[in-house]
Amino acid sequence: MARLIGIDYGTKRTGIAWTDDAQIIASPLETVSTAELFSKLANWVARYSIAGFVVGEARRLNQEASEITYLQQKFVQELERKFPTIPIHRVNEMFTSKMASQSMLTSGMKKSQRRDKGNLDQMSAALILQSYLDYRM
Repeated sequence: MARLIGIDYGTKRTGIAWTDDAQIIASPLETVSTAELFSKLANWVARYSIAGFVVGEARRLNQEASEITYLQQKFVQELERKFPTIPIHRVNEMFTSKMASQSMLTSGMKKSQRRDKGNLDQMSAALILQSYLDYRM
């Protein structure tokens, strides 16, 4: 089986996670500069068998789109254009940053590591991806 890549898209940084080959467990992979995102994705697609992308979708509590939602939609359109054969799935990312922060705290991560926003982005991407995996089952 091929891996899935989870994406927590941001204007400056983007958290990336991926699954194992059996698509059971999501793990944080890397945080990349959003400007470098497509080149990184192209490298992973070339090196690994990728079954799909799972992209977080920001919504407000009332389910309305937020400012970042429109940027995420543009990103997904570009992702579809650059990788037309790879399916894209959207997952509501509400509260993933808060859950990621709590997860890093309970895992015993040092305070300096928890302050690194890149770690938070990776963990958020893993939560988005794991949410998709759990829903799919």
